[in-house]
Amino acid sequence: MKTIILNQPGEFQLISREIDDKLADNEALIKIHKIGICGTDYHAYRGKQPFFSYPRVLGHELGAEVIALGKAVNTSELSIGDKVSVEPYLNCGKCQACLNNKQNCCENIKVMGVHTDGGMTEYVKIPAHKLHRSKILGYEQLALVETLGIGAHAVQRASVSQNDIVLVIGAGPIGLSVIQFAKLHGAKIAVMDFNVQRLDFAKELFDTDVSVLAKEGFTSDDLKATLNGALPTIVFDATGNPQSMMKSFSYLAFGGKLVFVGLFQGDVTFFDPDFHRKEMTLFASRNSLPADFKMIIKNMEEGKIQTQAWLTHEAAFEELPDVFESWLDPSSRVIKAMVTV
Repeated sequence: MKTIILNQPGEFQLISREIDDKLADNEALIKIHKIGICGTDYHAYRGKQPFFSYPRVLGHELGAEVIALGKAVNTSELSIGDKVSVEPYLNCGKCQACLNNKQNCCENIKVMGVHTDGGMTEYVKIPAHKLHRSKILGYEQLALVETLGIGAHAVQRASVSQNDIVLVIGAGPIGLSVIQFAKLHGAKIAVMDFNVQRLDFAKELFDTDVSVLAKEGFTSDDLKATLNGALPTIVFDATGNPQSMMKSFSYLAFGGKLVFVGLFQGDVTFFDPDFHRKEMTLFASRNSLPADFKMIIKNMEEGKIQTQAWLTHEAAFEELPDVFESWLDPSSRVIKAMVTV
C-alpha cells in the first residue's frame, strides 16, 4: 500500500509497504478515501508540534470505508462497506480520566498522526468502536467530523447559551468549528482575526454578528465600543499564539469564561488580581468525545452543519509531498485542504 511518511520537518517521502491485515477480535481494517489536513499537520511539518516525534505518518481527519472486521465486532453496529468517520484518539480505558468518561484527555492517549502513525496511507487497522458510520454522508464530509469535533467539544465545555456574547479569536478551521456550534446554541458571535478574508469568510458562511480586525494596540475598551458597551461573556482563543492567548484575559466580561482551544509550547501568564476581580473561569479544551462525533454526524445528516464551503484546496495522494508547502503560504488562503487517496 502507498504511505506518506514525514521523516523530519519539511521532508515527506512516498513509500510502498505491506498491508497488515491480521485483525484482533475487536479491530476493523479500513480503506482511507479522504484525509483532511489540519493545523497539527502543518505544525509537525514545520517542526513546531508539541508531543511529537519523527518519523511519523500524519493524518487524523479521515473519511474511510470498512474493509474487514474482527470476529468479535458487532455487525449490527458496523458492517463491511460502511462509510465511517474515524475517531483518532486511542485511549487506554483504564486511567482515572477514562473511568470518568474523559477519554479525550486519557493519561496514556495516543492520537493517530501525532503520537502514533495516522491515516496518510491506504489501509489502517483500528479498534472498531472508534469508527462512526453514516449511511448518508460522503467521505469528504466524514473527514471533516474530527475538525468539527474540536469546536463542538469546546462549546460544550463552556456551556454556551443564547444569552451569551461569544468572542472567537482566530478564524481558521478550529475557530470556524467553534463558531459553527456556538451559533447552533443561539449565542451572539463576534470574530477576531488579523486576516480580513477570513473574517469575511466567517461572515458569509455563518452570518456572524460582529467582525473585529485584530490590530496592534487593540484594547478591551476598543472591543467594548465595538460590542455596544458590553464585553464577551465567553472568549474562545483558537490561535495557539501566546500573545493572543495571554491578551484574551483582558477581553472577558466580569464573571466570564475563557476557553483555550489552541495551544503552544510554553507558559501562559496572567495578572492574578484581575483574574480574581472578574471571577473568571479558565478552561482548556482537548480533542473531543465519542458523543461529539455522533452528534456532529446527526447534525450533518440533517443539514444543520455546512461543510462544502470549508473545502478550499484539494490534491491527489501522490501530489501531497509537492503541494503541501504551498498550503502553508497565507496567500494561498487555505481554509481546509483535502487529500484523495
